[in-house]
Amino acid sequence: MTTAAPPETVLSLSDDAATAALGERLARLLQPGDTVLLEGPIGAGKSHLARALIRARLGRMEDVPSPTFTLVQTYEAADTEIWHADLYRLSHPDEVLELGLEQAFGTAICLVEWPDRLGPHLPADALHLQLSVQGEGRCAVLRGGRPGLQKRLAGLGA
Repeated sequence: MTTAAPPETVLSLSDDAATAALGERLARLLQPGDTVLLEGPIGAGKSHLARALIRARLGRMEDVPSPTFTLVQTYEAADTEIWHADLYRLSHPDEVLELGLEQAFGTAICLVEWPDRLGPHLPADALHLQLSVQGEGRCAVLRGGRPGLQKRLAGLGA
């Protein structure tokens, strides 16, 4: 039996403003319990997109520091918590258990940079958002996510 590949949306992002705009659009579509795995190399725009998403969801300009050294930053939006994690510095997947991130999966909006560090703790129903540099711009590939999120994202590529 063959399973179908998850739906995929490919977007061309011409510059930083387009990357931020994608983050702002996602902020309106995400609901509590959605997890976004931000994948891609250093410099691909993961933190830039996350900052724009968080600010848009909070509805205000706020300092949104990179969680590179704290590993996790949390924010209180009107309807949910937002967890922004940067797992680059983790040396073993089980270290994520000390961060409490697993408890946030399924209840908060979670943005996870370097999700490959989650190993067996990777949520199966997360949205994978792969960013890559293409010339002067970027490419974003979105796939997976909870069924409800897939429906909400359906018009994103239009």
